[in-house]
Amino acid sequence: MIQNTLAIGIQGIQDGMLGMENAARKIARGGVDGPQGSASGNGDLIEPIVELKLYQRSVEASAQVVKTADETLGTLLDIMA
Repeated sequence: MIQNTLAIGIQGIQDGMLGMENAARKIARGGVDGPQGSASGNGDLIEPIVELKLYQRSVEASAQVVKTADETLGTLLDIMA
């Protein structure tokens, strides 16, 4: 069960990092889209900035899941030893 929890936490970290990378890529484009490179309004940057923060929180939460599972496993090993 702890292995499953660790796997879920690690998958959450990986998914969050991928989401952060995509959001950062959108921000780096600076609201420029389209093949002609036509600039769009700065309002288009708000969504990827919010996404970046949400994915950051997701990574933090998943890291806490991994940390808790690790601590639980360590406690179980201490009890068994």
